[in-house]
Amino acid sequence: MSHDPYVDYPDLAARTRRFTNGAPRAVTVDTDGNRVVFLRSSGPEDPVDQLWVYDPASGSERLVADPSALLSGAQDGAELPAQERALRERLRLSTAGIGSYALDRAGRVAVFPLAGRVFRADLTDPGGSVAELPVAGPAVDPRPDPTGQRIAYVTEGTLRIIGPDGSDVMLAGEPDSGRAVTWGLAEFIAAEEFNRYRGYWWAPDGQSVLAARVDASRMPHWHLSDPSDPSLAPTTVAYPYAGSTNAEVSLHLLDLDGGWVDVHWDRETYPYLVAVHWSEGSGPLITVLRRLQQHGLVLAVDPRTGETQVHAELADPRWVEPIAGTPCHLGDGRVLVGGELAHDGYDARCLFADGTLLTPPSLYVRRVCGRLAADPAEPGAADLLVEASDGEPSEQHLFRVRTSVGSTGIDVRRLTATPGWHVGSAGGDLLVVGSASLDHSGTQWTVYRGGVEIGALRSFAASPPYQPRPVLERVTDRRLPTGVLYPRQHVAGRRLPVLVDVYGGPGHQEVLSARSRWTQRQWWADAGFAVVVVDNRGTPGVAPSFEKVVHRRLADLILADQVEALAALAAKHPDLDLERVAIRGWSFGGWLAALAVLRRPDVYRCGIAGAPVTDWGLYDTAYTERYLGLPDDGGEVYRHHSLVSLAGDPPGNPEEARPLLLIHGLADDNVVAAHTLRLSAAMLASGRPHAVLPLTGATHMTLGVGDRLLPLELDFLRRNLPT
Repeated sequence: MSHDPYVDYPDLAARTRRFTNGAPRAVTVDTDGNRVVFLRSSGPEDPVDQLWVYDPASGSERLVADPSALLSGAQDGAELPAQERALRERLRLSTAGIGSYALDRAGRVAVFPLAGRVFRADLTDPGGSVAELPVAGPAVDPRPDPTGQRIAYVTEGTLRIIGPDGSDVMLAGEPDSGRAVTWGLAEFIAAEEFNRYRGYWWAPDGQSVLAARVDASRMPHWHLSDPSDPSLAPTTVAYPYAGSTNAEVSLHLLDLDGGWVDVHWDRETYPYLVAVHWSEGSGPLITVLRRLQQHGLVLAVDPRTGETQVHAELADPRWVEPIAGTPCHLGDGRVLVGGELAHDGYDARCLFADGTLLTPPSLYVRRVCGRLAADPAEPGAADLLVEASDGEPSEQHLFRVRTSVGSTGIDVRRLTATPGWHVGSAGGDLLVVGSASLDHSGTQWTVYRGGVEIGALRSFAASPPYQPRPVLERVTDRRLPTGVLYPRQHVAGRRLPVLVDVYGGPGHQEVLSARSRWTQRQWWADAGFAVVVVDNRGTPGVAPSFEKVVHRRLADLILADQVEALAALAAKHPDLDLERVAIRGWSFGGWLAALAVLRRPDVYRCGIAGAPVTDWGLYDTAYTERYLGLPDDGGEVYRHHSLVSLAGDPPGNPEEARPLLLIHGLADDNVVAAHTLRLSAAMLASGRPHAVLPLTGATHMTLGVGDRLLPLELDFLRRNLPT
C-alpha cells in the first residue's frame, strides 16, 4: 500500500471531499446569542452531515439529528427530489445528509429536509426531540415561521403550510401547470447568478408569506440526454440562454386565511428580483434590476396594499453589483443599502444608511453577515457584523460597524487580527468566527462572548498530507494579485515547466490566504511544475474599477493581464521556464484556458479546459448580458469572445496549433455539454489537435470524479509539454 502523499492525494481528496468531511459548516448564531447551530459529519470519510448545537454556557456540543438514524440507515442521494437536487447544484453543495436547515426567530426550532421528507427539531430539548412531519409530496426548502408554530415547504411547485395542529394546506400553487409555474422557489437565474436561493419569506408575525411565482412557460426548453443509457428519455429543462426569454417572476403577499395582495412594480422594466428582506417592525424590502443590470431600485413594500415606494436607486454604466446582506432595515427604521462610492476620487464598495456613509472608503465591503448587541445604554440597538477586505484582496476580515444615529462620523472596528480569510455569524453578544489561513488546515471556528474567547467548534476533518507554502505577491503596474508554488523538494536554479491554474472570471478570486486553495496545487507542483495563479482585472477584492473595466472586453483585458503577470513573475522567479507553459481551468477558467491556447500559442504550449463556455450565445442571460450586453446589440462582441469562432479558423502556422484537452460532464445543466462538442467540431474542421474526455452522469460540480481526473490531466500535460 502506497504511503507517498503525492501518489495518495487524488484518492484521499476524493474520499474526504477535499478534506471538508467532518468540518463544521452552515454555522448560525440565534438572535439572542443562546446557541450556535451548525452542520458536521462524523468523520473525514463520512459525507453525511448531521445537525449539531453548541451551548455557549457549558461549552458543550450536542448531536441533534443524525440522518442515518432518521432514515433507518438509508442514504438520500438518489432519493432527493429533482428540485432539491437542482437547488444543491446551484449552491454547489456536494455533501449528503442534511444539506440545509432553517430556524425560527428565537433559534429554538430547526426544520430541515431529508430525502424529500421534513423534520422538526426542538433545539431546547437536551434529549434531542426530532419529529417527522407528514407532507403532501417530496418537500423542498421547509422553513418555520418566526414564532416556530407553522412550517412552510414547497412540493412539486406548490407552496404549503403545516399548522400547529398538523393540518397541511396549499397556500399557493397551480398543480396543473405541468411545472411551468412554481410557487416559493427561486428560478434558475436568481439562484445561479444572483445568489438568491429562496422563493418565499415569512412575515415577522407568522401570519402571512411573501411568495414568488415563477412562470417558465415562455422560456426556451432544452433537452439533456444521457448517451451512456439510450433507453432513458431526455430531461427537459427551461434554460434562458443569452438574448432569449427569461422566466416571469412576480411577488405576492399571501395571508394564511386566504387573503391575497400582489406586489406592484414595473416588472417589464425591472425583471430581475435579486434580494428580499422582511424584518420585524417593518415591511418587506426588495431589490430589482433592469435586464442589463445597469440600473436598479431598492423598493419598500406596503404589506397591506402591495404598493412599492422607491427608497434608493442603484446605477452604474457597466453593471450594478449589490452587496450581500443588503438591503435591510436597521433597528431605528433606517434602510441599509450597499453600493459603490465612485466620486470625488473614491473607488470603493460601502454601506449606507438612508444615504449616510457607514463604512470608510478604504474598506472593500463584501457582505453584511450579522448583528451584535450594541451599547447597553441603547436598548434594542445593534451593530453590524461585516466581512470586508482592507487593502489586501487575498485577506478578508470581520469588522464591527456602529449604526447608532447619535454616533459622530464613521465608527468601524476590526475584530480579526491574524492574516487569513475570516467569516462570521453573530447574535446578541455572541460571535462565532471562522478563520482560514496559510498557517493551518481547514477553517477553525472560535466562539466569543462579549469579545472574550469562550470556546470552539470541533472539526473531525482530515488534514492534507503536506503543507503548501505559496508565495503571494502583487505584480505589474496594476498590482495584480498572484501566487507561485514550487515543488516541496525544489532546488533553486532548476528550471521548471509552468502550470497556470486559472479561473479569472468576475465574482471569484483564486489568490486567497487560505491553505485549502493551494492544497491541490501543491500536488501539481510536486509533479514537477511551478504553479502560477493570477487574479486578473475583472475579479473582486481590489476595487470596483478593477472589476468593471472588463465590461464587454473580457477576452482582451483578462488574457492580457494573465500574459503580463506571467512575464512579471518570471522576472522575479528565474526558475520559471516560459518556454514550457501549460494552462488549465474550469468553467469560466475553462473558457480562459482554451482562449489562451488559441490566441496566444506563443505563450501557452497546451491547455486543459473543463466545462468551458465556448459560445456565449449558449450561456445564461443574467451572467452573459451583464458583461457582454444583448446579442442583438453586440453580435460582434459575442463573436469576438466565441471560442467556436476562433477555433474555426485554421492556425496561421500549423506548428503553433497547440493541443487542448476538453473535459465536460454530460449532465451539466449550467454549462451544457454542447459547448465542448461545438468547440471540438470546430477544432476538428480546422485541423487543430485536441482530445475530449466526456464524464458520464457528471454535473458542473463533477461530484465524485473531479479529483480522480488529476492523473489523466497530468499525463496529458507531460505528453504535450517540451521536455
